[in-house]
Amino acid sequence: MTLQSDGEYLTGVSFGGCECGRKDKTAPPVLEQTARWLDIYFGGGIPDFTPPIKLNVTPFCREVCDILLTVPYGKTVTYGDIAKIIAERRGIALMSAQAVGGAVHRNPIAVIIPCHRVIGSDGLLTGYAAGLDIKEKLLRIEGIIK
Repeated sequence: MTLQSDGEYLTGVSFGGCECGRKDKTAPPVLEQTARWLDIYFGGGIPDFTPPIKLNVTPFCREVCDILLTVPYGKTVTYGDIAKIIAERRGIALMSAQAVGGAVHRNPIAVIIPCHRVIGSDGLLTGYAAGLDIKEKLLRIEGIIK
């Protein structure tokens, strides 16, 4: 996984870019916290903290990411569910689930902002920037998929 930071905040987590076994002794504390979070998560535990995050995204994407942060470990939500929450908050009748899907896709902090927990309204796994195989593995870690 590749971790990105501005030195104070976590700004990105993505799959790929592995420099296996490399430990940067000058890594900022936020990256050490993030690595600890990921070690707990991939070790089958539920992290009880979130590293400090800074999102450099549109206000709409930020709103979607804020909602994603409320989805509990081991639970899922649909794009439509998120659209309904946003519509209610804004006092409008409808919000596009497709627009929500676009914002979910632009989440720059994979796993920690749990976009993998978003599924289609039919209960099927749908798009994931890192690929559906990764999404499925993350949902298996959380016991959502057996």
